[in-house]
Amino acid sequence: MTTLTVALLQAPPPAGLDEAVAKGEEICRRAAAMGADIALFPEMWSVGYAFPAQGDHEAHAAWVGQAVSRDSQYVARFRTLARELDMAIALTYLEEWPGMPRNSVSLIDRHGEVLFTYAKVHTCDFSDECMLTPGDDFYMAPLDTAAGPVQVGAMICYDREFPESARVLMLKGAELILVPNACDMELNRIAQLRTRAMENMVAVALTNYSTRPGNGHSIAFDPIAFTGGTEQVDGVSRDSLVIEAGEAEGIYLAQFDLDAIREYRRIESWGNSYRKPRTYAILTSTEVAEPFVRPEARR
Repeated sequence: MTTLTVALLQAPPPAGLDEAVAKGEEICRRAAAMGADIALFPEMWSVGYAFPAQGDHEAHAAWVGQAVSRDSQYVARFRTLARELDMAIALTYLEEWPGMPRNSVSLIDRHGEVLFTYAKVHTCDFSDECMLTPGDDFYMAPLDTAAGPVQVGAMICYDREFPESARVLMLKGAELILVPNACDMELNRIAQLRTRAMENMVAVALTNYSTRPGNGHSIAFDPIAFTGGTEQVDGVSRDSLVIEAGEAEGIYLAQFDLDAIREYRRIESWGNSYRKPRTYAILTSTEVAEPFVRPEARR
């Protein structure tokens, strides 16, 4: 069995950048000591997913001033740490950007290199996230790990509620999708994540804050919905849950059997095996009809 271990860093939101660095380094070191190949932070860790009050211009300017660039000392510190610990780190932050900042995650490999920086595409425009610049693409990269190369992509929180997010990553070749999160993980959102794993035959790992704006329940699923199947014979249904945390702060290890996942992807019927793209043109239409018209939505 070839095992890949993702550490779900479930913690309360830090109070400022200095604490984000200090606490982040501490929990990354603990994760590495536990044998993690990848450490995954909750959403927008650098500021603890905090926003200014809308209309408070002074607070808004101060908040924008907390944004950091991908070339910042914040990112550089975790690049050095990843190299020291021989562990990949999915680092989240409020990213400095022209106009309004972005909600981003940088995947840093165990050699300290940034493989990609992804900004949240599906910003919650009905909330404080209207103050963010949405991302414009989804990224996947081969990640070198002790378990061998793994094709890794990322989506952030609300992205997982759109089937297109995980679908695009699957089509780009992702085997594992990392999901920083900052909201209640309850029955329906958990079911969505399970579905994203099954329908795309990808592993998914989500880290949430242990306290508001999250409620814990960091969680991971593998894509193996049936066991004992072949190309010709259906298998027996199984629970694809890998791990679900409670609400307590902690480091929770999601361990994925890459050999089993890859064999399942080779024989089963989801993912890109039997899709009919010629019928999907309407999916790229920008037209919106009632009852889904929302004046604040950004296409």
